[in-house]
Amino acid sequence: MAIIRNPILTGFNPDPSICRAGEDYYIAVSTFEWFPGVGIYHSKDLKNWRLAARPLNRLSQLNMTGNPDSGGIWAPALSYRDGQFWLIYTDVKVVEGQWKDCRNYLAVCETIEGEWSDPIYLNSSGFDPSLFHDEDGKKYLVNMLWDHRVGHHNFYGIALQEYDVQQQKLIGKAEVIFKGTDVKLTEAPHLYKMNGYYYLLTAEGGTKYDHQATIARSKELRGPYEVHPENPLITSFPTPRNPLQKAGHASIVHTHTNEWFLVHLTGRPLSREGQALLDPRGYCPLGRETAIQRLEWKNDWPYVAGGNEPSLEIEGPDIEEVTWEPDFPEKDDFDSEKLNMHFQNLRIPLGEHIVSLKDQPGHLRLYGKDSLTSKFTQAFIARRWQHFSFTAETKVAFEPNTFQQSAGLVNYYNTENWTSCQITWNEEKGRILELMACDNFAFSQPLKGKEIMIPEDIKYVFLRVNVNVHEYQYSYSFDGEGWTELPIVFQSHKLSDDYIRGGGFFTGAFVGMQCQDTSGQNLYADFDYFIYKSGNGD
Repeated sequence: MAIIRNPILTGFNPDPSICRAGEDYYIAVSTFEWFPGVGIYHSKDLKNWRLAARPLNRLSQLNMTGNPDSGGIWAPALSYRDGQFWLIYTDVKVVEGQWKDCRNYLAVCETIEGEWSDPIYLNSSGFDPSLFHDEDGKKYLVNMLWDHRVGHHNFYGIALQEYDVQQQKLIGKAEVIFKGTDVKLTEAPHLYKMNGYYYLLTAEGGTKYDHQATIARSKELRGPYEVHPENPLITSFPTPRNPLQKAGHASIVHTHTNEWFLVHLTGRPLSREGQALLDPRGYCPLGRETAIQRLEWKNDWPYVAGGNEPSLEIEGPDIEEVTWEPDFPEKDDFDSEKLNMHFQNLRIPLGEHIVSLKDQPGHLRLYGKDSLTSKFTQAFIARRWQHFSFTAETKVAFEPNTFQQSAGLVNYYNTENWTSCQITWNEEKGRILELMACDNFAFSQPLKGKEIMIPEDIKYVFLRVNVNVHEYQYSYSFDGEGWTELPIVFQSHKLSDDYIRGGGFFTGAFVGMQCQDTSGQNLYADFDYFIYKSGNGD
């Protein structure tokens, strides 16, 4: 048996929903405002995973134009039954105030990597929907029920309603089957039928450091449900020094080797050294990740092996290890017909009139659109931070003629928190290299008055960011050999859920390439390659 080291999906990969199809295993994770929607990972052994699909890749399936930061796809639920995969997902349109305006949908496909159907609308009563396939062939939707009334707790309980496959709609009356425990914030329901019981697995306590997974059971589908005698099933809250924090939001899989495992959300805080003024549990710029634990059964109750806190290493299933080729090259030369699936953009699909691999062969051409503060059309292609230390690098050709045009390398959390190292223009110096920072919607230009002049005979500028755990710093080169480090140090923790003002944000740090042109001239930038290289062995 192989030893599995957690997390199994590093970087922003939260809310895991695991399912098995024969001897293949799949995990679907949330993508929030990032497009295409949903990430589905594939494994043969529960240890080695590859990104296999982003199923919501058409505007007819997902239109997040104007969606708020951390809106969009929350907690997709993936299942396999009747010879096809079933994907339930939420598109959240409002995240602030008394309401969580959301729309819940179903899409299906016979294969993970195939073309998924257009969505079937289900309901809007709350988020985190999941589809349960009962033994008698009936199907039921469960989701948390949102209560907007002033003076009421927003998390009303878990609602169940039957889904009619022929009519493609919910039928009958929705019933609240579980109100949760005194921990409250009951969400993320998954139903299972095992050992003659219906098991209802939920998340409680919010999705930060007091997160947990709660499990209850009943002989009847509609309850009443009794809570596990040693609840919670898993949590990190009592163990602040556990390197895997925020444990909760989980799902269960029964392997073809008759073993049981739990996948769950987790977050790895930055080391606490030098963080006396920060949250004592640390900040998580890699976002909420996915980990796995072994389950064992006692008295028809599941328990996490070794206790109800997450372990960094577990014993894997009795399955021969199957490894994959790396699904993201250390250097992408943009010589393929399609972008690598690890690259995403914000909110909507970007056609070839904005993102092109053909207009300048061997390059990624981005036509300038909105600013990094826009919730509409940004020409920004990025990938997740997946390591505490890494180097990202690109080579860009860009000829701006106004200060309203810029292109370069960006580290990004949301529209209110990002930094950029970009080529732009000003009246005194012409084409320049500058830094821009947005810190909880406070803006600065740290090199103001000391911008780097770009010689007229230079076509390409090389840009690099070195991330070293707590800090990151940009560099540039005009020949790709001699590099100059810019004298500004940025803090990694400022690109984390835990730092962002207002709370209620759920993504993680990204790094990528952006071109903006707020003059409306649609000026383009050509990126020759993109490098992402992990460092320090993490």
